[in-house]
Amino acid sequence: MSAATRLVRSFGSGNQKKWTMSFWMKVSRINYTDGGGGNSRQVFGQTLSNYCRFIITGSTQKIQFYESQGMDLRPSMTFNDPNAWYHVVVAVDTAQATASNRVKIYINGVQQTAFDTETYPGQNVDLHFNKSGTHDIGGSSAYGGYDYFNGLLSHVHLTDGYAYAASDFGSTDSTTGEWKINTSPSVSYGTTGYWILKDGNGLTDQSPNSNNWTLSTGTLTKTEDNPSNVFCTLNFLSTDSGVTLSSGNTESDYDGSVGHAKGTLGFSSGKFYWEVKIATAASNYPMLGIGNLDAANMQKPTGGSYPGGFAGSYGAYGNGNVYANGSNTGSQGFTWATNDIIGIAVDLDSGTKTIKWYKNGNATAIASTNITTDGPFASMDYNGGEAAVNLQYNFGNGYFGTTAVSSAGTNASNNGIFEYDVPAGYTALSTKGLNL
Repeated sequence: MSAATRLVRSFGSGNQKKWTMSFWMKVSRINYTDGGGGNSRQVFGQTLSNYCRFIITGSTQKIQFYESQGMDLRPSMTFNDPNAWYHVVVAVDTAQATASNRVKIYINGVQQTAFDTETYPGQNVDLHFNKSGTHDIGGSSAYGGYDYFNGLLSHVHLTDGYAYAASDFGSTDSTTGEWKINTSPSVSYGTTGYWILKDGNGLTDQSPNSNNWTLSTGTLTKTEDNPSNVFCTLNFLSTDSGVTLSSGNTESDYDGSVGHAKGTLGFSSGKFYWEVKIATAASNYPMLGIGNLDAANMQKPTGGSYPGGFAGSYGAYGNGNVYANGSNTGSQGFTWATNDIIGIAVDLDSGTKTIKWYKNGNATAIASTNITTDGPFASMDYNGGEAAVNLQYNFGNGYFGTTAVSSAGTNASNNGIFEYDVPAGYTALSTKGLNL
């Protein structure tokens, strides 16, 4: 969902005492301030007159579920991993005699028991969520129409009249110990329930109810990045102050100051390919490549400032110069300009360990060889101070910004969608790609 995207649906009367909301989310920003000056990001809610809201608070990067009648639940867990999909389940049954049983919040299969604030609704209280009226996902119809979520959402369920546990929507992988999605849960949806944002079905309800949603504002973009295969994005925790990330952290905007943006997934072996569209750039910049990451702090490079400018890094400039391990290896006659798409292919499995740069699918690539393997490495971009630099990454999600690739190239691994043909033996930089 883009920064100002909100979904809406007008509900009929549902069960306001008993219901479950289950969804997967990937948080794209921290301390995000929307156009209205607020930093709360609403995931779902009924926010007209009396309200019931589930939000992420920008100041603390925690979740809050609250109700105008006095309910306020704030689990202590912090959501600050830029590469993680989180599974959240909110199960409500206000008929329960024990207050803590009236609302249960699960995160990645674990029921939350540690709260910064813990105030439950009264017994048999009708919450304002699931009442007749307008409901929102990804933003707020009230408060000036802002409080946008600005992140990724997937497999959003509402079960009307049923209080389910997280185990009804997911399970623990017996090999990895990770919480994984159940893509076909056996749950009932009641009258107002729905199941949206499932795979490529968008706003069309996949429950038996046909309770479809509509796009009120913004842009809804499908991505290959999902709870079963997490793709690399740009890391908001390691981005310099002059860089703004958007489009689910696949787009970097430079304000004219020197700065970097780095990827979320590191790798020390394998063969990976990604693409960068030079949406806006001046003559010499940006610089694209990889950098060795400090094992003590995975978000920061080990000294230096740009890919190729320090030991264990490799980068190419828009003016044709290539840098490797802190040295300028000279011009390769490989320049790029606005609207060029640069393919980057890194091979750490061969004897020569090579990074190649492609231009608009041109197979005659320039390369740096004999890459040091102290890794892990991460994708890096850099702007040396020129204004109006905008880069749009396709790590395999199939989009440059919010625009889909014009015609997908061949990809033998079937992992990710790219504009141009993926070199033989290479795959997308994703959790599935890391395990091939």
